[in-house]
Amino acid sequence: MNDMAEVIRMPKMSDTMEEGTIARWLIKVGDKVKSGDILAEVETDKATMELESYEDGTLLYIGPKDGESVVVDGVLAIIGEADEDYKTLLEAHSANAKKINEGINEDQSSATPSPVVVEPEIELVEEEVEIKETVVSDNGRVKASPLAKKMAKDLGYDIARIKGSGDNGRVIKKDVEAYQPEKETVTTDKSKSFVPQPVALGEESYQEVNVSQMRKTIARRLAESKFSSPHFYLTMEINMDRAIEARKSMNDMSPVKISFNDLVVKAAAASLRQHPKVNASWLGDKIRYNHHIHMGIAVAVDEGLLVPVVRFADQKSLSQLSSEVKELATMAANKQLQPEHWEGNTFTISNLGMFGIEEFTAIINPPDAAILAVGGIKQTAVVKDGQLVPGNVMKVTMSCDHRVVDGATGSAFLQTFKELLEDPVKLLV
Repeated sequence: MNDMAEVIRMPKMSDTMEEGTIARWLIKVGDKVKSGDILAEVETDKATMELESYEDGTLLYIGPKDGESVVVDGVLAIIGEADEDYKTLLEAHSANAKKINEGINEDQSSATPSPVVVEPEIELVEEEVEIKETVVSDNGRVKASPLAKKMAKDLGYDIARIKGSGDNGRVIKKDVEAYQPEKETVTTDKSKSFVPQPVALGEESYQEVNVSQMRKTIARRLAESKFSSPHFYLTMEINMDRAIEARKSMNDMSPVKISFNDLVVKAAAASLRQHPKVNASWLGDKIRYNHHIHMGIAVAVDEGLLVPVVRFADQKSLSQLSSEVKELATMAANKQLQPEHWEGNTFTISNLGMFGIEEFTAIINPPDAAILAVGGIKQTAVVKDGQLVPGNVMKVTMSCDHRVVDGATGSAFLQTFKELLEDPVKLLV
């Protein structure tokens, strides 16, 4: 145990994180904690992560409540001796923070006063449902898989009331699916998630939802990209007849099901190897040309968009790519991604073809110099040997940062990409 109290601050859990939201505290003031214990679950801009204690002692103070946000390096809690006076330490920190803030704003004394920010009142809706059984817990922490926790949260269930059928009473997915609540009181915070409400005839109504950390970061980064990077766009139509045939043959032998998106990823990685000037980043006073190919794959989740990264994509087989992309997509949906899963992209693919979108343009994902927007495969009439015949085509649009990628360079990349998908055997060589 330490000789003096220690302040627990909000850690920077991702490269883009500016603040975090306390999803829930797992301990309360007065509890004994050891180094390695999990104090709270923190919602960042990318995932919900666990806040670990690096101190032994007693939890003396908790700052933010569940659902409240704290900037990086802001005070979360204080750990020390059970009878220790922590208030002096807290006051000293507050005074220091105030002094720093006054220093930053000392030249703005004559400026227009900042408006008072009023936090919106959170409307809570309670419903009567049945309390069934309680899950086994360890030191106050519910034993449950990350997927089960997310499902319970989305459904408004208290996971502590669900009986677990996993190892040592651990709650798993099927337990949440089988749970039949009847009298449990479920509290829904309507400020955090969109819940469709019935609309009375002739009545105007609306619902305002607080912006999540993920959505805040998406808005900031994409706005910066759109308005700081001079975008231009290149669109190409690709005949996918051979790709359809090749995929069918591959899936007859592949240990995992290969999707058209897997073929796109493989073709893009191979094209980047031939056109390294596209696999680049703008760094202000220099351009970085990456020798490695780390492919970002845009994945839609409930609260926005995540871009997990497939590393060394050009060095992996189609079956390896397929398995990894599926695994990363599942982790993204369950908020299990860690910083090593989303950092380091050198090129990004955004595929909306599975949603029926034929063609679109995407905003460049920093620090990449380009992003490839992939539409769906559409059966249409094509000209072959001078004759009009049925064919399957797919449109792709590459958004390029004109500071790095010129029109000719981007066009050459797309030409290679087209050749590979129109003759997929080349992907296997």
